[in-house]
Amino acid sequence: QVQLVESGGGLVQAGGSLRLSCAASGRIFGINTMGWYRQAPGKQRELVAARTSGGSTNYADSVKGRFTISGDNAKNTVYLQMNSLKPEDTAVYYCAALGVAESPWRPGRNDYWGQGTQVTVSS
Repeated sequence: QVQLVESGGGLVQAGGSLRLSCAASGRIFGINTMGWYRQAPGKQRELVAARTSGGSTNYADSVKGRFTISGDNAKNTVYLQMNSLKPEDTAVYYCAALGVAESPWRPGRNDYWGQGTQVTVSS
């Protein structure tokens, strides 16, 4: 079983910064994509930023220029540096590991999610 452990959420004033960290552990033989999604009250979960194992990145339009995703494939980690935070960034942020290979011999990959970390930005 693969587990994702997140850290770094909290309360910050508008204009401030936070850094989220996520580490995947377990029987892992490769991960296609690691990223961050968020869900605000009453809204659907949405992509914030994601990073493929090849280093390609994808950002939500609302965070471009403010957030930066990075990671280490060898350590199965992903980070989200969030700058110039706005009250509308308030949400539960979830780490995702998409396309996880858990065996070198069996086909198929699985997706895993972290438990979420709260980010609250006060105005």
